[in-house]
Amino acid sequence: MSTVGNPANIFWHENPVGKAEREKLLNQQGCVVWITGLSGSGKSTLACSLGRELQSRGKLSYVLDGDNLRHGLNKNLGFSPESRTENIRRTGEVAKLFADAGLICIASLISPYRKDRDACRALLPDKKFIEVFMNMPLQLCEGRDPKGLYKLAREGKIKGFTGIDDPYEPPLNCEIEIQLKDGVIPTPNEMTEQVVSYMEDRGFLEA
Repeated sequence: MSTVGNPANIFWHENPVGKAEREKLLNQQGCVVWITGLSGSGKSTLACSLGRELQSRGKLSYVLDGDNLRHGLNKNLGFSPESRTENIRRTGEVAKLFADAGLICIASLISPYRKDRDACRALLPDKKFIEVFMNMPLQLCEGRDPKGLYKLAREGKIKGFTGIDDPYEPPLNCEIEIQLKDGVIPTPNEMTEQVVSYMEDRGFLEA
Protein backbone atom coordinates (compact mmCIF):
# COMPACT_ATOMS: atom_id res chain seq x y z
CA MET A 1 0.00 0.00 0.00
CA SER A 2 1.29 3.45 -0.88
CA THR A 3 2.40 5.62 2.02
CA VAL A 4 2.78 8.81 -0.04
CA GLY A 5 1.25 11.68 1.89
CA ASN A 6 0.99 9.72 5.12
CA PRO A 7 2.04 12.13 7.93
CA ALA A 8 3.09 9.15 10.05
CA ASN A 9 6.04 8.64 7.70
CA ILE A 10 7.18 12.27 7.59
CA PHE A 11 9.56 13.61 10.21
CA TRP A 12 10.73 17.14 11.00
CA HIS A 13 14.46 17.63 10.50
CA GLU A 14 16.02 20.24 12.78
CA ASN A 15 18.52 22.67 11.32
CA PRO A 16 21.61 23.35 13.46
CA VAL A 17 21.41 27.06 12.56
CA GLY A 18 18.39 28.56 14.30
CA LYS A 19 16.20 31.58 13.65
CA ALA A 20 17.83 33.60 16.44
CA GLU A 21 21.23 33.16 14.81
CA ARG A 22 19.89 34.25 11.43
CA GLU A 23 18.24 37.29 13.00
CA LYS A 24 21.48 38.21 14.76
CA LEU A 25 23.32 38.00 11.45
CA LEU A 26 20.78 40.32 9.80
CA ASN A 27 20.26 42.55 12.87
CA GLN A 28 16.48 42.40 12.51
CA GLN A 29 13.55 40.24 13.55
CA GLY A 30 11.86 37.96 11.05
CA CYS A 31 8.17 38.77 10.71
CA VAL A 32 5.29 39.06 8.27
CA VAL A 33 3.70 42.38 7.33
CA TRP A 34 0.38 41.30 5.80
CA ILE A 35 -1.25 44.09 3.77
CA THR A 36 -4.94 43.49 3.04
CA GLY A 37 -7.65 45.55 1.39
CA LEU A 38 -9.75 46.02 -1.71
CA SER A 39 -8.30 46.08 -5.20
CA GLY A 40 -7.05 49.62 -5.82
CA SER A 41 -6.69 50.45 -2.12
CA GLY A 42 -2.92 50.96 -2.37
CA LYS A 43 -1.59 47.62 -1.13
CA SER A 44 1.12 47.21 -3.77
CA THR A 45 2.06 50.88 -3.50
CA LEU A 46 2.64 50.52 0.22
CA ALA A 47 4.43 47.18 -0.16
CA CYS A 48 6.93 48.59 -2.66
CA SER A 49 7.46 51.80 -0.70
CA LEU A 50 7.97 49.87 2.53
CA GLY A 51 10.41 47.49 0.87
CA ARG A 52 12.43 50.42 -0.47
CA GLU A 53 12.50 52.16 2.91
CA LEU A 54 13.65 49.00 4.69
CA GLN A 55 16.34 48.50 2.05
CA SER A 56 17.60 52.05 2.62
CA ARG A 57 17.91 51.22 6.33
CA GLY A 58 19.93 48.09 5.62
CA LYS A 59 17.06 45.74 6.43
CA LEU A 60 16.38 42.68 4.31
CA SER A 61 12.79 42.22 3.14
CA TYR A 62 10.89 40.47 0.36
CA VAL A 63 7.52 41.33 -1.16
CA LEU A 64 5.00 38.58 -1.91
CA ASP A 65 2.57 40.23 -4.32
CA GLY A 66 -0.75 38.49 -4.88
CA ASP A 67 -0.77 38.97 -8.66
CA ASN A 68 2.86 37.92 -9.01
CA LEU A 69 2.25 34.74 -7.05
CA ARG A 70 -0.52 33.79 -9.47
CA HIS A 71 2.09 33.72 -12.24
CA GLY A 72 3.92 30.88 -10.50
CA LEU A 73 3.20 29.30 -7.14
CA ASN A 74 -0.55 29.85 -7.40
CA LYS A 75 -1.03 29.82 -11.17
CA ASN A 76 -3.27 26.74 -11.01
CA LEU A 77 -5.80 28.48 -8.74
CA GLY A 78 -8.93 30.36 -9.73
CA PHE A 79 -11.11 32.74 -7.74
CA SER A 80 -13.71 30.48 -6.17
CA PRO A 81 -13.92 30.69 -2.37
CA GLU A 82 -12.01 27.40 -2.15
CA SER A 83 -9.27 28.61 -4.51
CA ARG A 84 -8.98 31.92 -2.66
CA THR A 85 -8.52 30.04 0.60
CA GLU A 86 -5.81 27.83 -0.90
CA ASN A 87 -4.15 30.90 -2.44
CA ILE A 88 -3.86 32.50 0.99
CA ARG A 89 -2.83 29.24 2.69
CA ARG A 90 0.09 28.75 0.29
CA THR A 91 1.15 32.37 0.60
CA GLY A 92 0.99 32.16 4.38
CA GLU A 93 3.24 29.11 4.42
CA VAL A 94 5.80 30.83 2.18
CA ALA A 95 5.65 33.98 4.30
CA LYS A 96 6.26 31.85 7.39
CA LEU A 97 9.44 30.44 5.79
CA PHE A 98 10.72 33.93 4.95
CA ALA A 99 10.08 35.08 8.52
CA ASP A 100 11.83 32.00 9.88
CA ALA A 101 14.80 32.86 7.66
CA GLY A 102 14.96 36.19 9.49
CA LEU A 103 13.53 38.32 6.69
CA ILE A 104 10.77 40.89 6.90
CA CYS A 105 8.20 39.39 4.55
CA ILE A 106 5.73 41.88 3.07
CA ALA A 107 2.64 40.07 1.77
CA SER A 108 0.33 42.17 -0.38
CA LEU A 109 -2.95 40.44 -1.19
CA ILE A 110 -6.64 41.30 -1.15
CA SER A 111 -7.10 38.24 1.12
CA PRO A 112 -10.82 38.95 1.51
CA TYR A 113 -11.76 36.30 4.07
CA ARG A 114 -11.03 36.90 7.73
CA LYS A 115 -10.64 33.20 8.61
CA ASP A 116 -7.92 32.80 5.97
CA ARG A 117 -5.92 35.76 7.28
CA ASP A 118 -6.35 34.50 10.85
CA ALA A 119 -5.07 31.08 9.76
CA CYS A 120 -1.91 32.76 8.43
CA ARG A 121 -1.52 34.67 11.69
CA ALA A 122 -1.71 31.38 13.59
CA LEU A 123 1.31 30.09 11.65
CA LEU A 124 3.57 32.75 13.18
CA PRO A 125 4.86 33.09 16.74
CA ASP A 126 3.07 35.62 18.90
CA LYS A 127 3.23 39.20 17.58
CA LYS A 128 5.30 38.29 14.50
CA PHE A 129 2.28 38.83 12.21
CA ILE A 130 1.57 42.49 11.51
CA GLU A 131 -1.77 42.93 9.77
CA VAL A 132 -2.09 46.20 7.86
CA PHE A 133 -5.61 47.10 6.77
CA MET A 134 -5.88 49.46 3.81
CA ASN A 135 -9.21 50.89 4.86
CA MET A 136 -10.13 52.77 1.71
CA PRO A 137 -13.75 53.30 0.59
CA LEU A 138 -15.02 51.15 -2.26
CA GLN A 139 -16.00 54.29 -4.18
CA LEU A 140 -12.41 55.53 -4.07
CA CYS A 141 -10.94 52.16 -5.09
CA GLU A 142 -13.42 51.81 -7.93
CA GLY A 143 -12.69 55.36 -9.06
CA ARG A 144 -9.00 54.53 -9.28
CA ASP A 145 -9.55 51.15 -10.96
CA PRO A 146 -5.86 50.95 -12.05
CA LYS A 147 -6.32 47.57 -13.78
CA GLY A 148 -9.79 48.19 -15.18
CA LEU A 149 -11.19 45.28 -13.16
CA TYR A 150 -14.03 47.12 -11.46
CA LYS A 151 -15.35 48.21 -14.85
CA LEU A 152 -15.29 44.62 -16.07
CA ALA A 153 -16.98 43.42 -12.89
CA ARG A 154 -19.74 46.03 -13.20
CA GLU A 155 -20.27 44.90 -16.80
CA GLY A 156 -20.63 41.32 -15.62
CA LYS A 157 -17.48 40.21 -17.44
CA ILE A 158 -15.77 39.19 -14.17
CA LYS A 159 -17.67 37.11 -11.63
CA GLY A 160 -16.87 36.87 -7.93
CA PHE A 161 -14.98 40.17 -7.79
CA THR A 162 -14.23 41.31 -4.25
CA GLY A 163 -16.28 44.33 -3.25
CA ILE A 164 -18.77 43.94 -6.09
CA ASP A 165 -20.32 40.46 -5.99
CA ASP A 166 -18.01 38.80 -3.48
CA PRO A 167 -17.51 40.00 0.11
CA TYR A 168 -14.51 41.61 1.74
CA GLU A 169 -14.35 40.93 5.47
CA PRO A 170 -12.37 43.71 7.18
CA PRO A 171 -10.01 42.87 10.05
CA LEU A 172 -11.40 43.12 13.55
CA ASN A 173 -8.10 43.58 15.40
CA CYS A 174 -5.43 44.60 12.91
CA GLU A 175 -2.14 46.04 14.14
CA ILE A 176 -2.19 48.95 11.71
CA GLU A 177 -5.07 50.67 9.91
CA ILE A 178 -4.39 53.07 7.08
CA GLN A 179 -7.27 55.32 6.12
CA LEU A 180 -8.20 58.70 4.73
CA LYS A 181 -7.16 61.70 6.79
CA ASP A 182 -9.73 64.48 6.54
CA GLY A 183 -10.81 62.94 3.26
CA VAL A 184 -7.27 62.90 1.86
CA ILE A 185 -5.39 59.76 0.81
CA PRO A 186 -2.09 59.40 2.69
CA THR A 187 1.01 59.58 0.51
CA PRO A 188 3.15 56.46 0.07
CA ASN A 189 5.75 57.99 2.37
CA GLU A 190 3.16 58.70 5.06
CA MET A 191 1.82 55.16 4.89
CA THR A 192 5.31 53.73 5.02
CA GLU A 193 6.25 55.87 7.99
CA GLN A 194 3.20 54.59 9.88
CA VAL A 195 4.30 50.99 9.37
CA VAL A 196 8.00 51.62 10.01
CA SER A 197 7.22 53.52 13.23
CA TYR A 198 5.19 50.56 14.47
CA MET A 199 8.06 48.19 13.68
CA GLU A 200 10.67 50.42 15.27
CA ASP A 201 8.64 50.82 18.47
CA ARG A 202 8.40 47.04 18.82
CA GLY A 203 12.01 46.27 18.05
CA PHE A 204 11.56 44.53 14.70
CA LEU A 205 14.40 46.50 13.11
CA GLU A 206 17.04 45.15 15.47
CA ALA A 207 18.00 41.65 16.60
